[in-house]
Amino acid sequence: MTAPIPRDIPDLPAVPGPPRLLPSPVPATAVLPPVRRPLVAGFRALTALLALTGVTVELLLGGPPTRTLSHFTTQSSILLALVLLASARRAWSARRPLPGALTGAALLYVAAAGLVHHLLLANAASPFTMAEGTGTGTGWHSVAAHLLNTAVPVAAALDWLLLTAPGRLHLRQAAAWLLYPLAYLALSLARGELLLPGTQDRYLYPFLDVDQHGYKGVLGNSLLLGLSLYALGALLVALDHIRPNPLRRRW
Repeated sequence: MTAPIPRDIPDLPAVPGPPRLLPSPVPATAVLPPVRRPLVAGFRALTALLALTGVTVELLLGGPPTRTLSHFTTQSSILLALVLLASARRAWSARRPLPGALTGAALLYVAAAGLVHHLLLANAASPFTMAEGTGTGTGWHSVAAHLLNTAVPVAAALDWLLLTAPGRLHLRQAAAWLLYPLAYLALSLARGELLLPGTQDRYLYPFLDVDQHGYKGVLGNSLLLGLSLYALGALLVALDHIRPNPLRRRW
């Protein structure tokens, strides 16, 4: 026998809305299968090899290694090579990419070094021209100059535009990226003070030459370069948020 069905069934309270899903503590990368990207890893390893080749040529051309390693171009190229090698390993092993703040900083520094070289140092119309001493002549000097100031920045920009997911850069990072150039400025001025007046390459860049421009002029030049660098960083952030996603296809 079955129990009789009651005639008066109490009304159930109405559901106020669809149930809310609690945020999952498991990241999406733990749910989605990892994807290896061998072509991306190969391109980044090749770009890192170009940067290290340019630095090696500069070191072998003669002169004190400390002077060569004191150039902003050399330091930014070494940083980019290390970042790209780490990124290549992660792309090869299907691991999460490096933080955007790190990869963006490496791209910004090599791009700024290339622009300063072409617009100021190697430009005969520039007041800071070093057209006779920028290594853009012939032989291995020309090879190193073109590798570090043209090929490497272009390859790094292509990797960022075509092989990197967008939307990982933020405007607050553009200000943090200026910390390294500020430290480089302080060390460059301190290095010039420690060397005797008249020493060759006492100041590695003409816009930082205190003997010629004085501290007031050098600080003015540095302020203009710093504002330009911040504008370039802000431009990278803006482009990162409007460019399409190149990773919809698997590499």
